[in-house]
Amino acid sequence: MLIVSVDAHFTSGMPTKRLAADCVFMDEAGRLLVLDPPYKVTWDVPGGIVEVDESPRLAVRREVLEEIGLDLVPGPLLAVDWKPRDGDVTEVVALLFDGGTLTAQDVDRIVTDPSEVRGYRFVELDEAALLLDDELFARVSIGLAARAGGRVEFLENGLPAWRAEGRRRPVHGRRTR
Repeated sequence: MLIVSVDAHFTSGMPTKRLAADCVFMDEAGRLLVLDPPYKVTWDVPGGIVEVDESPRLAVRREVLEEIGLDLVPGPLLAVDWKPRDGDVTEVVALLFDGGTLTAQDVDRIVTDPSEVRGYRFVELDEAALLLDDELFARVSIGLAARAGGRVEFLENGLPAWRAEGRRRPVHGRRTR
């Protein structure tokens, strides 16, 4: 006789993925806000890990408040990046939201938590390429291009999925090989 438990939902035994939510902010000069975290050698953008049962939009809002002291509602999603396991680092789905433009008054209100951020500055993208790790820089630069084009990009390990597969960019309404 087969006994089936009705106590647990069928999804309870399925795999889970780590989820991160970051936010890009620009200043009025069009420069990117980057943060210097004390726990890694490369710089970062505001954001972090989404907690269990937390909305990614609420997570990025919480992280922005914790890291730079501003309570701002994140704007549209710019990019979704799946990064595979790399040694001891588990796979992650990283979301990138548009934080918009910070005014001079917003910048004056930035207060960092030293346990989260040693310092911050606004940089051009070419300098961001030197400060951020390669995968984050790829996500940010592609996300900013998506922002300018009014679209969302799906990435795999920092590359648009269509490029990761070695294909040409699809043209709407046409098949590509």
